[in-house]
Amino acid sequence: MTDGTQERINLLGLAPAEMEAFAVGLGEKPFRGRQLLTWLYKRRVADFDGMTDLGKNLRARLADIADVRMPEIVSEHVSADGTRKWLLRAGRSDGRDQAIETVFIPEMGRGTLCISSQVGCALDCSFCSTGAQGFNRNLTTAEIVGQVWLANERLGVAPDGSRAITNIVLMGMGEPLANYKNVLPAMRIFLDDRCFDLSRRRVTLSTSGLVPQIYRLAEDINVALAVSLHAPNDELRNQLVPINRRHPIAELLEACWHYLDAQNGRSITFEYVMLDGVNDQPELARQLAGLLHGYDAKVNLIPFNPFPGSDFRRSKPDVISYFRDYLNGRGVTATVRRTRGDDIDAACGQLAGRVHDRTTVRLGSKMVTIGVEA
Repeated sequence: MTDGTQERINLLGLAPAEMEAFAVGLGEKPFRGRQLLTWLYKRRVADFDGMTDLGKNLRARLADIADVRMPEIVSEHVSADGTRKWLLRAGRSDGRDQAIETVFIPEMGRGTLCISSQVGCALDCSFCSTGAQGFNRNLTTAEIVGQVWLANERLGVAPDGSRAITNIVLMGMGEPLANYKNVLPAMRIFLDDRCFDLSRRRVTLSTSGLVPQIYRLAEDINVALAVSLHAPNDELRNQLVPINRRHPIAELLEACWHYLDAQNGRSITFEYVMLDGVNDQPELARQLAGLLHGYDAKVNLIPFNPFPGSDFRRSKPDVISYFRDYLNGRGVTATVRRTRGDDIDAACGQLAGRVHDRTTVRLGSKMVTIGVEA
């Protein structure tokens, strides 16, 4: 029996190999770990008593030392366009709630869940509401996976048995590669056919450009990679994405092409938020085309989504259209992201959550060491 002080093991934090090792540690055969995965992810059963092909003694022991714990919902909002946003409690600091945000975006034939990897973010990108909140801590693997598990429970399954969530993007609060230790096993759970069983093309990790971790990612897992570029030259990107001062564009692109080669990928998506009068001039479109022409690259142009305290404005529609058409005309595939959920502050760049006890100085105000978890 537990003594009341030992924290229970949240099984949502165990990748498939770890679940088998967990079962062996209980004196069971590895296949018991695989059975647990089936109950958790295929049948979505969180109550050990309901796992009927496990012996009674094992179920009792699991109830004593483990649980299946999802984040707690603080609030839920639904946009006029069907986008759904959850504010989820992520523990407390100094008696105050920490919270993250998770967003579901329904579209014809697909449903995308945008999940968070940190409480806040230390990278301080100037056009992002999350960065303006500062940084508190990394999410655990269980907290990352729990967002998906919880969303599946809330959204249910369609009458034909199809799942609501077809795609997962790590584009919510935080820099995923700065929480590598917990993000990697979470992605393995998303991909494993005993768990969420998603195609590698349907799991996307978005990064602001932590170059050493991109090289490491190329050795560890094959998922879709999106890079927050937002400027075609170092002078401008230094202002918009401060991590560029440490890993400039040439270094970042070299890591991206290495990732494609190592993982036999189809292309890298480069995200480019459109800021009126800042990064939307024709000359910058020419520079961007020059950077990416001839490579397996796609550009996703994102109309800026305003948030309180920001001085930026969204580029005009005709300017965005020109930027897109220019890139396409130079052989660089470019699309414009449709803004979704902006009436509930769920659009790209608007996620803020609640971040207290900001223990890390933001990168934009002072160059600091990023606390990357290995």
